[in-house]
Amino acid sequence: MALEREVYRALEDIVGVKNVSEDPAVTENYRCITAQSSAHYGPYDHRTPKPQAVVLPGSTEEVRQIVKLCNKYKIDFKASSTFWAAMGFIGSDNAIQLDMIRMDKVEIDARNMMAVVEPFAVGGTVQVEAMKQGLNLNIAGVGCSSSTLAGTAGWVGFGPSSIFMGIASENLLGAEWVLPDGEIIRTGTLGADDSWFCGEGPGPSVRAIFRGWTGTAGTMGVCTKIAVRLHPWPGPKWIPVRGTAPAYFADHLDNIRAYTVCFPDWDAYAEGFRLFYEADICYLAHRQFNMFGRNIKTAMVEILTHPEKQFCDLTELMEDPYIKEQNEQMKIDVQVIIAGFTERDLDYKEKAFNAILEQTGAHKSEYYLQPDIEDFVKLYLLRLGRKNYNYTLCGAYEGNFGLSPNVFVAAPLMEEAAALKAKWERESTAVAAVGGDSDMGSVSGIGGGGTTGWEFFVHFDAYEKDSIKGAREMIDKSQAWTTSKGLGQDFGRWNADTRRPDGYNYTQEEHDAFYGKIHQPALATYQWKVREAFNPNHLTGSYYKTMTPPELKKK
Repeated sequence: MALEREVYRALEDIVGVKNVSEDPAVTENYRCITAQSSAHYGPYDHRTPKPQAVVLPGSTEEVRQIVKLCNKYKIDFKASSTFWAAMGFIGSDNAIQLDMIRMDKVEIDARNMMAVVEPFAVGGTVQVEAMKQGLNLNIAGVGCSSSTLAGTAGWVGFGPSSIFMGIASENLLGAEWVLPDGEIIRTGTLGADDSWFCGEGPGPSVRAIFRGWTGTAGTMGVCTKIAVRLHPWPGPKWIPVRGTAPAYFADHLDNIRAYTVCFPDWDAYAEGFRLFYEADICYLAHRQFNMFGRNIKTAMVEILTHPEKQFCDLTELMEDPYIKEQNEQMKIDVQVIIAGFTERDLDYKEKAFNAILEQTGAHKSEYYLQPDIEDFVKLYLLRLGRKNYNYTLCGAYEGNFGLSPNVFVAAPLMEEAAALKAKWERESTAVAAVGGDSDMGSVSGIGGGGTTGWEFFVHFDAYEKDSIKGAREMIDKSQAWTTSKGLGQDFGRWNADTRRPDGYNYTQEEHDAFYGKIHQPALATYQWKVREAFNPNHLTGSYYKTMTPPELKKK
């Protein structure tokens, strides 16, 4: 159905004629194929609904007026910045899509070590501006082309540097938030004066309502500006780069070291992580290149770092005796970056690092000590600028397993999880075999220790129905496995209960049926009460997990 003319004209009055469109050629582009999402639905003809209009606000005031208009006419809305996954898209036919691309300002406050950013200020841009001031930020694992605001205020937000900088919920300071009813809240010190430097203290807070631990995925209004905590950067004001696509290398980062650590077994792996935290020596730690599969990852890195090599050289490289021997040593590995803020600091960290390797029986990969390879790893992990490599082995991928408990719980299960995935790959033509264990991810989801954030890559064809179906069945199998181990939801099912297989929002009755069966249904009941207080017209989708209180259902 088309928007009423008075509604469309009102949107034009708010943002200008050029910044709103109902042209089918425009609105059709704001639909998401749900074959590749955190819920992994299919087949590919299941798409999110087409918006009645796409609106590009340019300021907080324009967002406020748009949301007020939606409440007046009971029109659903959803705001998104870089549209990384299905959670950024609308979920009903009577809805408009807010594209935040016009709001991209970045302000660096070097004295207070923070950045004030709008929704479309992506991680790479914020990092460039921060590094000019000797600072850096935690870029979420989705990469530097993703929205800093969305990754900090709207979703989980852990990444390779979380071991040093913490995850999103630890880095969010003040926020400017347009509530689902169109009112504006400014959190922390920003709510008292014009200062952005501090959020609320411990305990329940306004920030906890719209952010929480994992974020509300845009279902509690529109966050228009945040202050994000920055952290020291000991490198130059910009990272000099050399090389030819796709092989780019960082230059002149002499006080920064990049190592790949090879552990003898998973017990040593977990113990090594514990000691890394205790010694406080890592600037970044991530199991990155294992995403290609443990049997082929060294050959893949060899291709990526040598422009004259191609993927057709993979088989030959895998038979190379040196590559073969080095790859065998790296079955249980992690990439680590150590940054020295002074010569003495770097010297201490190197000595502590070496002592941990000796204590755990680990060693540094000889292959990754080659200068060009080390410089490739530095740039790759510090900038997180090559997320396109995730799609190298197939046209689409999904994370699964997501072994996210304490490292001492997760690490002993890695081989069993890898064997389950490898068995499926051997027996199914729906997913691409990736050469064994393809688990990758951050050392931890919480700086200082705690949960891990590991996902196995499932590669499939998002435009082939049988491939989508097979990948979904595979994730169902891994979900059964994680349930049997007491690990909760599989990574590929984190959002399965927030959007229906046909791309639309779930109804409240459907959510009630889901959450009445969980171990702690009171959590969903609590969120129902929050939703009713802040979003009485239910205009922002079903990613906020709610259950009608039992006493109201009886009535």
